[in-house]
Amino acid sequence: DLSQYIGFFLAFVSAGFLIVATWTDCWMQNADDSLEVSTKCRGLWWECVTNVFDGITTCDEYDSIYAEHPLKLVATRGLMITADILAGFGFIFLLLGLDCVKFLTDESHIKLKICYVAGITLMIGGVPGIIGSVWYAIDVYVERSSLIINNIFLGIQYKFGWSCWLGMVGSLGCFLCGALLISCHYFSKGKDILHALK
Repeated sequence: DLSQYIGFFLAFVSAGFLIVATWTDCWMQNADDSLEVSTKCRGLWWECVTNVFDGITTCDEYDSIYAEHPLKLVATRGLMITADILAGFGFIFLLLGLDCVKFLTDESHIKLKICYVAGITLMIGGVPGIIGSVWYAIDVYVERSSLIINNIFLGIQYKFGWSCWLGMVGSLGCFLCGALLISCHYFSKGKDILHALK
């Protein structure tokens, strides 16, 4: 079934985006338009500075996981890790439910249910990812806007970086993939009922 393979591709890319977003260092980057000699990025786990001229990057890890961190950071970490785990399980379930995989080959109705469970898992996994990445982006935007409105130009101002965008796209992809798989399950079930009535 074509929808399974579209779902598989979408789940693979989306889960990959989510995992990369969670473990990379550019959730927000410096927004200075002046001539800078370095680019600064902050992630969920560390902060990195890259020299523009020679490309050398140095990173500093945040304090211990038990240290006090801003709520934005801790909540986004938790939400993204939850989304990663759920998207990973959803992808594995979907892989087992594909028609081309030699698992329960004689039980097509069970494979269809496995794809349905994969859809639910991916859809649920997309929700914490969307909440975490959008909340983080809104917080960065509000922080930057309040500094600009109050004419405070001290220090570094940040905008959201590519990791945040990856988190949003990956989460939305997981959610849409889950919706596709669930709707295909009900469409297939409806066809079976119509077939039985004839």
